[in-house]
Parts: sequence; structure tokens; C-alpha cells
Amino acid sequence: MIAYEFKNILDKFEQAANLTAGDILVIGCSTSEITGAMIGKSPSYETGELIAGMLIDKFTALQINLAFQCCEHLNRALVVERELARREKLEIVSAIPHEKAGGSTAAAAYKLFRRPVLAEYIKADAGIDIGGTFIGMHLKHVAVPIKLDGVKKLGETDIKFARTRPKYIGGERAQYL
Repeated sequence: MIAYEFKNILDKFEQAANLTAGDILVIGCSTSEITGAMIGKSPSYETGELIAGMLIDKFTALQINLAFQCCEHLNRALVVERELARREKLEIVSAIPHEKAGGSTAAAAYKLFRRPVLAEYIKADAGIDIGGTFIGMHLKHVAVPIKLDGVKKLGETDIKFARTRPKYIGGERAQYL
């Protein structure tokens, strides 16, 4: 059920977010919240693996870079591919996420990525927040909420989406894209 629901959500998000090759998508996910438990109280590696695997399959094919946010026990560090960390000059930190420190989805992503590392921070072009994990710190400065028709939850929890846009500068005489 979750797989079918999430696939439909990702298809809608892909259309609405208007991402292009090379963009960065940050993911925050509480598997506990998906199953109706309080965040951090009932992690499910199987659910995390499903979520991470579906995201990796879909967005890698579109050449979108993924960053999976860990929980506060790892200071909300991000699981990314080493190539992305090098290209973006990200600060790599020394830890490996697992179910009880980092979260199930981040732990699964770490195992599913080709050459994973943890980065301290990132400035992503878009984000998906499953279960109120607060990914905003990892988005570029001007975040714009995305509303998807008929999509408010994944399993038992809220799901929120955002994209970013360049800042408007220059005032009333400026012309914008």
C-alpha cells in the first residue's frame, strides 16, 4: 500500500517541482510517523529502505542528486554520494547512520548509495518532508511550498513539499524571470 501511494506522490511531485538535471533534492523521513507512532519511537528499516529505494530509483534516472537528512542524533547531517559532496565542496563528517542514530531512511540510503558519505549541510533546490522532520535548514533561502492535489499524507503522517527560487533583488524597477 505505501509503495503504490508513494509512487503516485513522487510522480505528482516530479511534475510540480520542475527539477532539472544536476539539482539537489533533500529528503527528511520519519518511518515511525508513517506507521502512526511518535517520531523516533518505532523506526522501521524496511519502510526506510522502501522510501529510499524508490527515491533513488526515480531521481537518479532523472540525474537529480539526493540528500537524505539524518535525525538530530547525527545533527541532521545528510547522506549524499561522495561525488556530490566533492562537487559542492560539502563538509564531510565522520559517522554512519543506523536505525537509532540517523534514522531508518538515512541508514537505508547509506547502504543503497554507491559511495555514500555524510555531509554537515547542503543548500538544496527542493525538498520532501515526511513526518515533520524539518528539512528547511537544508533548502536554499527562498523556499516555496508545493501543494499537490489530493496529497497531504503518506501512511499516517503529513508530507510536505517545497522547491526554491532565486531571490528577487533590486526593487520595483527590476525585471524578474
